[in-house]
Amino acid sequence: MLDLLVRACVTLLGATAAGLLLGDQRGQLTVMSTSGESSLLLEMFQLQNDEGPCLDCYRSRSPVSERDLSAAADRWPRFVAAAQTLGFDSVHALPMRLRDETIGALNLFHSVGAPLDPGDLRIAQALADTATIGILQQRALRASNVLAEQLQTALNSRVAIEQAKGVLAAAGNLEMEAAFNALRRYARNHNLRLSDLAHDVATRAVDPALVLRR
Repeated sequence: MLDLLVRACVTLLGATAAGLLLGDQRGQLTVMSTSGESSLLLEMFQLQNDEGPCLDCYRSRSPVSERDLSAAADRWPRFVAAAQTLGFDSVHALPMRLRDETIGALNLFHSVGAPLDPGDLRIAQALADTATIGILQQRALRASNVLAEQLQTALNSRVAIEQAKGVLAAAGNLEMEAAFNALRRYARNHNLRLSDLAHDVATRAVDPALVLRR
């Protein structure tokens, strides 16, 4: 999807090149997609030097446009020099955001020629917004699946522990609390996960008599 996005910005909007950075949960940006080698180099250059319109866009959560990079030499001296060496004269950086959450930035680079007009910028922002929604939905689905797996694992562990308690209680003629204490003690003494030991006791892979032995 991100590859399609950067290609669409070049094909539909007439950008010379495009690149996209995404942030992780710690706010660290990573190059996720570019339209070519020049935009990849420039995106990597921004990250390595902690300077450039994409970083400013991501941090401010607002669009950053510079129609004449020469005028931004004081703001981004290293970036401007690198961009001009690669043949770019203007840049637009658009935030990938939904409400209060900003997950990245879309960069559009132009060589000699007119930069994007306001209408094209609105289209570019709409494309970025659509991609943002898709990414956030995918992340939410993944988080939901992880939570479901964690809950199922917890349930399975609880069932195994209850089964093991029953096995130990029957084998040692113990109350359930005493059976659990024996199970926990054996796990600690042998550096075992309680749930793993419980499963082995319940399936008789571990002799209950061993667990009950002082």
